[in-house]
Amino acid sequence: MFGDPTRPIGGHIVAHTATYRLYLRKSKADKRIIKLIDSPNLPEGEAVITVTTEGIRD
Repeated sequence: MFGDPTRPIGGHIVAHTATYRLYLRKSKADKRIIKLIDSPNLPEGEAVITVTTEGIRD
């Protein structure tokens, strides 16, 4: 109800040791939206991807 309910997998210790933080959420059909939350040299942004048997497609 108050604040952001999402928490990093592995807890706060793993979250502080990670260089990049990505947030994945489901979109329509087989698409996913990936959002860059934290990076030392990249701005926040998001992209739509599809996960296939061959790998990740944008």
